[in-house]
Amino acid sequence: MFAALNQALKQLVQTGHLTVIDAHGRSHVYGDESGRPAGFKIVNPRAPLKIMLDPDRYFGELYMAGDIDLTEGTIYDLLEILMKNMEQRPTPGAAKFFNQLRIGLKRLDQYNPVGKAKANVAHHYDLSGALYDLFLDRDRQYSCAYFETPESSLEDAQLAKKRHLAAKLNIKPGMKVLDIGSGWGGLGLYLAETCGAKVTGVTLSEEQHKMSMERARQRSVSNTVDFRLLDYRHLDEQFDRIVSVGMFEHVGVGHYKEFFQKCRTLLKDDGVAVLHSINRSDGPGATSAWIKKYIFPGGYIPALSEVLPHLEKNGLYVTDIEILRLHYAETLREWGKRFAANRHRAKAIYDERFCRMWEFYLAASETAFRYQGMNNFQIQFTRNQHALPMTRNYVLAEEERLRTIDSKSRRLKSVPAE
Repeated sequence: MFAALNQALKQLVQTGHLTVIDAHGRSHVYGDESGRPAGFKIVNPRAPLKIMLDPDRYFGELYMAGDIDLTEGTIYDLLEILMKNMEQRPTPGAAKFFNQLRIGLKRLDQYNPVGKAKANVAHHYDLSGALYDLFLDRDRQYSCAYFETPESSLEDAQLAKKRHLAAKLNIKPGMKVLDIGSGWGGLGLYLAETCGAKVTGVTLSEEQHKMSMERARQRSVSNTVDFRLLDYRHLDEQFDRIVSVGMFEHVGVGHYKEFFQKCRTLLKDDGVAVLHSINRSDGPGATSAWIKKYIFPGGYIPALSEVLPHLEKNGLYVTDIEILRLHYAETLREWGKRFAANRHRAKAIYDERFCRMWEFYLAASETAFRYQGMNNFQIQFTRNQHALPMTRNYVLAEEERLRTIDSKSRRLKSVPAE
């Protein structure tokens, strides 16, 4: 079966420098030998058949199991060569068939009623907290950062993300803010401490909820920040502002109508909401089979064309859309570097197979954002057209005001206690 894989790689890899060693020890070179070289050897003779049948599912599995093994470069270097070449070429036959099948079944795969949604969240977010400390920033922001300059550190970029969202929300002190999918609490704490909001955060992850509550207690803001282990669909109050970051990817396309109906109910008549989500720029598709099985069961990255109709049909005004290009690629690059530096610690928590799974996840995600049209959108919406100023100048002004507060806060934290 290697003959078929060999032919496919010859057609696919036109640029770059890829070396593959087959199960008999023979070396095959592909591309024009430009850029960083990468290579792998086939350990399991059945690997070529699986790759040809459904590379989206099996390539990651084979790497996790050690059935293919790197001989040169990193897993990112290998995936970069493949993704860059795939960017300009159609999906091959068998892989295209399975992708179309997944598109046809996506509503079934993404059926996320309350109980199932919690189980899907637990699969990923209730992993050991020590794992996330190995690669996230100090605030545990597990979503796309906002790199204002190429020199920004991950910590700077994650703070800038919170500031950017807060500015779009146009929060006034004392406003009630709902954070749907509040994670480990970083954004909610920022909106309370820096913007003076009264924040309710909801999450389905027990581990995230425990840490959020503890962070609020340690910072003495439990009276202004209320983190709840609760599905947003069970809320029955109204808020001045709603924000949701990195949660919409877990809603499922069949639940978009339900999501925006609930947002409209939860939002006051003069309220403002901002939705931050990964976006597929090439239109509706399907979740990667490997990602669905090992990383995010029930998850789906939407296209704008799948989201905007539900806002329109639920009487919500889209007041601003921003596309963040390559910001998540840079975020994932930083996560990948940190995970690689702490790989031995991750192996001590789990095992070698888990480490291979996680580094493949981070590398595949980064290449998808660099070469496969993935990006992020931030959609601001309201219940009426009069809820915000006429121009976007208020966003820039508020961002500068918050930047001054952030800078002062950082200086104070850097001063040693006497």
